Amino acid sequence: MTLDYAALFAATPSPYLVLDTDFFIVDVNHAYLQATLRTREELVGQYVFDAFPDNPADPEADGVPNLESSLHRVLNSRKPDSMALQRYDIPLTDRPGLFEERWWSTINTPVLKPNGTVAWVIHRVEDVTAFIHARRPGTTHSTGGQEMEAELYARARELQRLNEELRQAHARERHVALALQEAMLHVPDLSKHTDIAVRYLPAIGSLNVCGDWYDIVDLPDGCFAVAVGDVVGHGLQAATVMGMLRSALSAAARAVEGPAKALEVLGLYARSVDGALAATAAQVLIDTGRRLITYSSAGHPPPILLHPDGACELLDQATDPPLGARPAHAPRPQSSRAYIPDATLVLYTDGLVERRGEDIDIGLARLTDALTHHRRLGAEGLADAVLARLEVSGGARDDIALVIVRL
Repeated sequence: MTLDYAALFAATPSPYLVLDTDFFIVDVNHAYLQATLRTREELVGQYVFDAFPDNPADPEADGVPNLESSLHRVLNSRKPDSMALQRYDIPLTDRPGLFEERWWSTINTPVLKPNGTVAWVIHRVEDVTAFIHARRPGTTHSTGGQEMEAELYARARELQRLNEELRQAHARERHVALALQEAMLHVPDLSKHTDIAVRYLPAIGSLNVCGDWYDIVDLPDGCFAVAVGDVVGHGLQAATVMGMLRSALSAAARAVEGPAKALEVLGLYARSVDGALAATAAQVLIDTGRRLITYSSAGHPPPILLHPDGACELLDQATDPPLGARPAHAPRPQSSRAYIPDATLVLYTDGLVERRGEDIDIGLARLTDALTHHRRLGAEGLADAVLARLEVSGGARDDIALVIVRL
């Protein structure tokens, strides 16, 4: 039996509005109409704050700004936002200019598009006015009732203020983390390559700093090296180790010949860095004059060579254990592969393809299918399309770094 979701929405006992991203009402269920004493025709198509303005006779009315702030948080975070108990009086349609006291418990929830952006916001309310009135001693006009109302309202406003202070503190922390991440992942040579796209996505719930990295290093004779790496863990500790390893590999790529030797140097260094033993990395050297790519991997998922006809080749012939896994030094493997014009090189970290409880081969197949399907896009468009198709552009469970090079 196929569920009729429109009928379910209409019959849901809790009051619901559906808003678009400009906060216009696009749908409303029966319970909401009952709670607000409105008709569907009076609400659908209306700007929510025109339909439900603040009471102009109440100088302390703050329902509109509080709800508007919550809705904007939903748009920005793409996560549900619960509001503190809120007094938000509603206008009486049959008595213009008059408002009826109402108390609401509210949660606003985003509905996301496949690309991770917000399509709609579900505004769910529970009218707790009767409960508030029942808790007041005597009538609503008694001194005790007025005192209780004042205390309850003051506490709700204080909770709202504290929540806002916490959000501002988190926003400042996030801003610092973003600045740190940008500084750590700054790639001076990237600006010289219009055919390279890079993407960095921190795991959901992280501070936007993590242990994944990417790098591009220009070398003599029309060559350049591209690398990605992954330090186990999240947060500032992993990011610190990431910064040390990334800088070391960047220096090694300029000082020694070929990815294998560069990763040998990095492996020696990793054994002296706390938290780096299980780190992985892959580096590819592109010789544009000879149309040759040379690669080596230290425990990292294989780079992919996307051919112009859509065929995907895993560069998995030079794979070795993670950087600090060997107790003694040993040479690392290296392999080379010719390419033809309009081919594409893809490097990535495991967060792009790994899913809990799923074999990694399934994730690799999902990635190669996406690359084949969108192979005619430029580097930037291909990067966006891959993230959207693999459903990680709205946030992932693990950190992700992605580099796409049009050859």
